[in-house]
Amino acid sequence: MKGSAKKEDACGANSAGLVEPRSYSFAQPPNELVLESGEKLGPVTLAYETYGKLNEKKTNAILIEHALSGDAHVAGYHTPEDKKPGWWDFMVGPGRPFDTSKYFVICSNVLGGCKGSTGPSSLSPKTGKPYGLDFPVVTVGDWVEAQARLLDHLGIRKLLTVVGGSSGGMQALEWAIRFPDRVKTAIPIATAAKLSAQGIAFNEVSRRAIMSDLKWHGGNYYEGGEPPDAGLALARMIAHITYLSEEGLHRKFGRKLKDREKYGYNFSTEFQVESYLHYQGDVFIRRFDANSYLYITKAIDYFDLTRAGQISLDQVFKAARSKFLVLSFSSDWLYPSRDSKEIVRSLKKNNLEVTYCEINTDYGHDSFLIRNPVMEEMMVNFLAKNLEE
Repeated sequence: MKGSAKKEDACGANSAGLVEPRSYSFAQPPNELVLESGEKLGPVTLAYETYGKLNEKKTNAILIEHALSGDAHVAGYHTPEDKKPGWWDFMVGPGRPFDTSKYFVICSNVLGGCKGSTGPSSLSPKTGKPYGLDFPVVTVGDWVEAQARLLDHLGIRKLLTVVGGSSGGMQALEWAIRFPDRVKTAIPIATAAKLSAQGIAFNEVSRRAIMSDLKWHGGNYYEGGEPPDAGLALARMIAHITYLSEEGLHRKFGRKLKDREKYGYNFSTEFQVESYLHYQGDVFIRRFDANSYLYITKAIDYFDLTRAGQISLDQVFKAARSKFLVLSFSSDWLYPSRDSKEIVRSLKKNNLEVTYCEINTDYGHDSFLIRNPVMEEMMVNFLAKNLEE
């Protein structure tokens, strides 16, 4: 099937193999997508990839939600020459937790992104030029609404599960609340019902790093100008610190120096941890758009299932019908386990079936992106049980 992954020996045993990027366009004027802000957007294109096959009853579909800097390329390779597979490759493929011999896996790039979905770098139908900051502000709810249109296009009425970590977990929660009859199970990982003040603060500092770059030009840097790479790299460095833990940084770097034995007593990059952060920033600017970073972090900031305290979380989950597997990590201080436990308490108060596990690890918030036998086993068992039912 065009766009579906096929196992290729060249890509390694159990690999999802070669996958073809796909896209779906909808909301053609005058039937634009109405956003939570009240603004309208159209046409809209979502980039997505699929893996495995949809069964005859269409009961084996899994929607994977990516986090801030992710995209639709969750697993496999686009070409045999690709050096790296998709961002969650160890989870998707034959015999892997999201077993493509059993499940039909979908992953789409969020609205406002920069990897094929409509976003600030896309051409505005009104001007024929990139939107820049004329692109409307989008929310997690808008992301989910757009994904629902994609599932309609694919002929999928109900998902076996929707799963994601970080802001991907926010989307999983939003799906369970907004479309309760379309989600059999949900697996929110390392996430929260709303971002903390600390999280908003870090996002704002990252945005200011971008907007303070003289090359940002108010978001109008696409035509002829150079992108604000220095600002975006700094934003990534700031954010990346929050994805790690003190224990993990100490284990990996400590106070070790880079290519020297003594301090240089200057402002050069001397410590290994400094070099690591610079590397993360340099790699990021090659694959991400600065304006998309602004829009996606703002959507994360706005996410609040309680609608800024207008409704309790217990009341929010009255709408849910799904079974839940909630996972958190002991060293995650950006989305600490107490956030997941708050979700679990409200789910239980609504008599919803929920399994919760705090996984002990020192990899911090990024733990869900790293192989972990406990996480993988819990997902395998949870999915197998609910597929059979």
